[in-house]
Formats: sequence, C-alpha cells, structure tokens
Amino acid sequence: MKLDDFHPIEALLTADFRQIEPRLQKLDKHLTLRTYLEGYTLGEIDTKIWLALRGNRAAVSFIKKGSLANLARWFTWIEDNHPEIQADIKAKDAAAKAKIAAASKAGGSFALALQNADQGVVTRFLPEPSGYLHIGHAKAALLSDYFAHTAYNGTLRLRLDDTNPSKEKGEYQDAIIEDLALMGVKPDKVSFTSDYFDYLYETCIRLIKEGHAYADDTDMETMRDERWKGIASKCRERSVEENLRIFEEMKNGTPEGLQNCIRAKVSVDNPNKAMRDPVIYRCNIEVPHHRTGDKWKIYPMYDLACPVIDSYEGVTHALRSTEYTDRNPLYQWFLDTLKLRQVYMWDFSRMNFIRTFLSKRKLAKLVDTGKVWGWDDPRMPTIRGVRRRGMTIPALRDFILKQGPSRNVVTMDWTNFWASNKKEIDPIAPRHVAISQKNAVRVTVTGADAPAEPTTSDRPKHPKNKDIGTKKVTFASELLLDQDDAKAFKDGEEITLMAWGNAFVRNIASGDPIPSLTCELNLQGDVKSTEKKVTWLAAKGQKLIPAELWDFDYLITKDVLQEEDNMEDFLNPVTETMEDAWCDEPAGDLKKDDIIQLERRGYYRVDKGLNDWNGEEGEKGRRLVLFSIPTGKTGGNQK
Repeated sequence: MKLDDFHPIEALLTADFRQIEPRLQKLDKHLTLRTYLEGYTLGEIDTKIWLALRGNRAAVSFIKKGSLANLARWFTWIEDNHPEIQADIKAKDAAAKAKIAAASKAGGSFALALQNADQGVVTRFLPEPSGYLHIGHAKAALLSDYFAHTAYNGTLRLRLDDTNPSKEKGEYQDAIIEDLALMGVKPDKVSFTSDYFDYLYETCIRLIKEGHAYADDTDMETMRDERWKGIASKCRERSVEENLRIFEEMKNGTPEGLQNCIRAKVSVDNPNKAMRDPVIYRCNIEVPHHRTGDKWKIYPMYDLACPVIDSYEGVTHALRSTEYTDRNPLYQWFLDTLKLRQVYMWDFSRMNFIRTFLSKRKLAKLVDTGKVWGWDDPRMPTIRGVRRRGMTIPALRDFILKQGPSRNVVTMDWTNFWASNKKEIDPIAPRHVAISQKNAVRVTVTGADAPAEPTTSDRPKHPKNKDIGTKKVTFASELLLDQDDAKAFKDGEEITLMAWGNAFVRNIASGDPIPSLTCELNLQGDVKSTEKKVTWLAAKGQKLIPAELWDFDYLITKDVLQEEDNMEDFLNPVTETMEDAWCDEPAGDLKKDDIIQLERRGYYRVDKGLNDWNGEEGEKGRRLVLFSIPTGKTGGNQK
C-alpha cells in the first residue's frame, strides 16, 4: 500500500465489521515483514489507524483472535509499547462506562459506544407520514433522542420521509410532530425528504450518467421473479443516452415514462436479494403530493433517499431497526458509489407484542373499514391509542428506554408495559366509587348510628397521599350496592362498608336479581375481622353521576400473525364492552385525561368528563366516559 492510501482507510475503520473486513486484510498484507505501517518508529499514520481500530469493538475482537497474524502482531506491539497515545482513549472509555452505568440503572443495557462520537453526534428520526406513530416508532424516536441529547451533547433531526403521495397526508405529518412533543422528544431541526427532491433528481441523473442506474419497463411480476432467480433484466444494458431520455419521459409523466422505473445497477445475483438492482425512482401521478402538489411526477425510493439525505444533512449515526439489516450494504453502496460523506449505522430490534401488529398498512385498514374508532382508538398500538387507554408519557418513556438498543428480537407480552404504568399512576390516582346501574341493590341502613338525614364528611382522595386532597363522602340511610356483592351475602353476616364501618346483613329480599336488603350498622365492629369489604354509594343526599365503564380486548386472536396469515381470519369479533354505572358526586368534577382508581374495580382514564360534551347530548345526556387501564396482572386482557 502507498502512503496516501492510509488516509481514507483511517476514516472508514469505524464502520461495522462487514464493511471494514477487506480493509483489515489490506493492512495485514501491508504489515508482512513490517513493524510499523510507515518507517521504523511510531508515526502519525500508525497512531491514527491504531486509534481508529481501538475505537471499533468488532474490529478489536476480530484482531485479538489472531486470524490476521501480521495485523494482530502490530496492534499488540503498539498497545504494549506506546502507552503515550492511549490516554485519551482510556479517558473516553471511562466516561462512556459512567454514562452506560447511569443509563443501566433504569434497567436497559446501553453498552453502545457510538463511533467517533468525539467528532460530534447527529442522529435522526425518519418516519413516513403515512399513518400515526405507533409504539415501534416510539422506540426509534426515543433511542435517537437518548443518544443525541443524553448520552452525548449532540443534535437530533426529525425528517419526514414523504416520498409516496399515495399514502401520505398532511394530517399524519402534523400528528407525528405533535406525538413527538407529547413524548418529550424535541428535535433540534425538522426537515422533509421532499425538501431535497431537486437534489435527489440530480443525484439520479448522476447515477445514470456514471453507469450506475438504468431505466426498466419490465412489468412488476416479471421483475420480482427475475430478482428472485438472479436473472438480469432485458433493460440492464441500455445506453446512458437512452436511460437519460426515458428518465426525462418519466419526469414529464408521459405514457412511455409511466411504463418505466429507474433501478440501481448494483448486482444481478447477490445472495442478499436487497442488492439485486433495486428500484430507486418510480412515477406517481395518481394524487398530488401533500407538500409539493403537482410539481413532481417522479419520486425517489427510500433506498436512495435515505443514505443520500442522511449524508447531505450531516447525520453521523443512523439508528434503525433490524428489519433494515439486509439493506445496510445497499445503504453503504450508495455512499461509496456516490463518494458521499460516511454515516455510521446501528441496528436495534423493533418492539413486538403478542396479539398486535405494527404494520401501518394493516392499522390503516382497520381504521378505513370501521373496525376501530380511529387512529387514537384505545385498542390501537399507536402512541395516541395507548395514551387514550391510559398509558402515561413518563411510563412510556421509561419502559421503552429500559429495552435499550439491543438487537435481540423478542415478542413481548403487554404485562410489563402496563405494569410500568401502574407504578406511575398508583401513587397519584384519586379514589372514587362506581356501582353498576344494572340491577343495583337498594339497601336500607338501620341501627343507632344510622343517619336520620344524609350527612357529608371530608375524606382523603388517596389513602396514602394527602397531597391529592380531599373529597366529600355522603352518608345516608339508603345506599346502593353491586348485585354481585349482595348475592354473596348470608343473612346475619357481618360485612364492612368501606370508608364507613361494619354492618350486619339483614332481610335479604328474595329474587334474582336481589331487589333489596337491610344493613344494621355496627360501627364498633373490627373491620379486620370481616371477610367481605364492599363499596357503596349513598342513594340520597348527593347527585349520582352517570358513567360508562369501558373495557377492551385484543384486536386479534392469534399471538403472532405470520406473513401468510390473512388478518381478517384472526380479527377478534368482540373487542369492547361497556357497563353503565353510577359514580359518587365528586366524580362530576373529573375532566378529560384525568386518571382515577375506582375502588375494587381498577384504574380508569377519563375520556370525557361532564363538562367535556359540546351540548349535543343535552344536560341529561352528559355522562362520564371512563376507559379501563390494564395493570399488568398475569392473566386476562392486558391491552
């Protein structure tokens, strides 16, 4: 190797192992019968190359194995004999370990030292505005935000990848920006792939002129078959002039242009099928672009736009899910072929949950066919859906960051997801009472302590958190109890009326459902001695608040849908239930997004308070709408 050949190598040795292995082999060959890369003492080239390799964990591990004997000998020699060049790298290692330890306290493993981070870190989140953000997107966004703003003092870019007007809408674009803000993700810069359509168009022309791309009018089915079998397209050897002419026809949306696409001339039969001459430009005249209107009739594909714009915008580290791993060599091919600034890549596993799909195409189908109420339906795995179900943003961030940037692909139960939320809401959720309206049991209260007239008393909203405040609890001689509780009583049995005291059950009226019974107060009784502790509401002295108690089930019946499965065959026929109930009068002050606990029922998010109606129901039709929040307990529906 010549001296000048070392300079570009030093800059590229921080890429992933598959990309740098050929360069390691060149270094090994050069070091045959040499102690140093250059001359007879430690020089600038040896220092830079060694530090670059030392900063790449995969490279160090490979070198230490000794399969490249000359390189291993040289690396160990420098390490043992030149400690003067290692002070900086040891200091960086110590700082990285401190940050990793701090992050790992939350439960996640952040043992990921980004390459050349000392030269600046710019990450990006790259969603397509073809739907609302789901929890899989949340992981990509939060990890990119973590490495830009927490692990390093870097920059986070948000780029909306709007290259397919048939699927994208301004509505989705705005929702993505809003949802990121709700999650506390604040990008330093916002851009759109459509901002660079002119640049991408010129890039494609350059690829054609340099013989790296060609126009192809092969029908889709044949093209798919040829790519699978490793057969070259009949159009692969078209002349540069012909390809440029057809690309212009495509730009103008002519009949000939509409029959063609542009493919990168990468490989015909590469074992990695992603490398087999992928399509990089196609026509679309069906609908105007939501930002550029009718200006363009051709649009770049993700495989071209992603690496080109990442490099152009100054992204240093592109984090993306492992579903793109096969496309990483293609990403690198565009950077190398176009001689663009290098970008480091890191893959992390996407989050998968049982009985859940995260395909925006399938989610959109549920919305479009009316299977759900919308993208924010509490049964949907979108950010808005899980928030509407009652997931708090702090719990969402905590859960996702605990997963860390691991590459291990697993399908999780929803249990831990909702358990993390319970830890967040249990200490602050005010307690209220709800009694089912259907067949509620009328109870007459007797005894010396029975109130002749309804009275009220201030009681804490939360038994363990005085800061939550107090509420008025009404006591009266007529109560409402749940039918299921009444059916479990035995005549003469002592029970506990929660937040009041003990009572003996008397005179259970016959019938199914039970219409009424009597309770004789025994406030001197020991509440610890009773087996049954029941909730109740005073039927007099307060305005009972009508409420709808909603619960939800999984949208699909199969734990994991396979690619060949027809989604419609596994849709759960019943995914929602609703019970009419009465709530205590203080619940009338609840408003949208409040989170409460209904005693003995569980946690609920307020989807509508009494004052959240727009008058369409009238005064009598106003009611609380409460959505049950899963708690993560084993068994039952956790989503």
